[in-house]
Amino acid sequence: MSTPRPAEPLSQAPRAHGPDQAKVRAAVRGGTLAYFVDQFDIYLPIVVLAPASVYFQAANLSASTTALLSSLVFASTLIGRPLGAVIFGHFADTVGRKRTTLVAVGGFGIITLATACLPGHETIGMWSVGLLIALRFVDGIFLGGEYTTAVPLAMEWSPRHKRGLYASLITSTSPAAYAVIAAITLLLLQMLPAAGLHSAYVQWGWRLPFLVGALLSAVLFRYYLKQVHEPPRELTGEKHKLPLVRLIARYPKALAQVFVLMTGTWLATNMEAAVTPVQLKAHLLLSSKQVTLTMLVINAAAALSYPLFGMLSQRIGRRRFYIGYGLSVIVIGAGSYTLLMISDGGLGTVLGFAVLIGLFTVGTFGPIAAYLTERFPASIRSTGYGVGYSLALIAPAFYQFYLQQFDGVLPAHLAPAVLIALAGALISLGGFLGPETKDVDMADDTTIPALS
Repeated sequence: MSTPRPAEPLSQAPRAHGPDQAKVRAAVRGGTLAYFVDQFDIYLPIVVLAPASVYFQAANLSASTTALLSSLVFASTLIGRPLGAVIFGHFADTVGRKRTTLVAVGGFGIITLATACLPGHETIGMWSVGLLIALRFVDGIFLGGEYTTAVPLAMEWSPRHKRGLYASLITSTSPAAYAVIAAITLLLLQMLPAAGLHSAYVQWGWRLPFLVGALLSAVLFRYYLKQVHEPPRELTGEKHKLPLVRLIARYPKALAQVFVLMTGTWLATNMEAAVTPVQLKAHLLLSSKQVTLTMLVINAAAALSYPLFGMLSQRIGRRRFYIGYGLSVIVIGAGSYTLLMISDGGLGTVLGFAVLIGLFTVGTFGPIAAYLTERFPASIRSTGYGVGYSLALIAPAFYQFYLQQFDGVLPAHLAPAVLIALAGALISLGGFLGPETKDVDMADDTTIPALS
């Protein structure tokens, strides 16, 4: 008589039949939709408000003040995200992933709708941009909570051998969201002129994408409420009253290593998403439509590359991927940006370099959802993922200050290439300092590298 085989850990058990497979699909679809809506909301002010900045600011402001206020609109969202990760990560680890996700999604949906209703400088003066910055900060708190809960939930349901692919499908919605916003803005600018304060786009056209963002939040809320299930207890671990304290006290090295990796990731992202469009217009003198088209190409190329990067990390390992990708950011990412800025070959040349920039600045995000959830044990996974992902946002959020340090040393249009190279070095270093994680068992804390 044969000896019975021990029960297989849930994260390794086959899910080819029964209700579990349906729950896997629902969780991954939910994570994908959640990440898309999150990134759609994040990029709204960068793309949509750029042609309408005069609506929120006095016409007599200097160019440097205008650029500073615009960067604060973006930075305020990024600064709010770590706070949201701490707050919502706590409740995700102590109360539950699904319920916490619903609160976060409902919150940023309401804030996005409120932003669409803001009056302009002509009506309430500087309060207009002040309210915009304040709303974006609160929005960042809810957005930080959303991915802190939704992404670990999706990864915990995912089979081990598909985590790289599923993670990349989730994160590919980030550049896809940027591309969608760029396409919407391009269409609106084609239909509604943005020629001065009282033009149609500046007065009301920019509100339409914000309304779309609020509607997407409502769709996401309903999907999670009806379709997504809480992961089994085996995958979420023993509850701790203070997961953040446990994270800092027991896993400081893991948190520091992730911080290095994500600092490089966010620095490269800000150079690609926030600085590049400004330089395309200021230095290469592209029109608003051409800038939008170029950014659409950059982010479409990145979105298509993410699944390839996710599968590559599944094959060669996350650690090797990040070491190699960081080096490619230094050489190809920074190099492509530099060549773009010194080129004068017309829109075709610009779009060619745009593809390379898209591939080799933000590709770190391909397997990042898998890597960060594999990096921390179940009982503090949402907190570890959220804090590790978001805490590193703060320093890169002040990219405008760093760029100003190059005044008199480098031309303004070339300084971002230095920060892209620095970002690549941090990504490689972060990958080098960390362990391999692709084979960890989500249900077995003894296999999580953070424990070693």
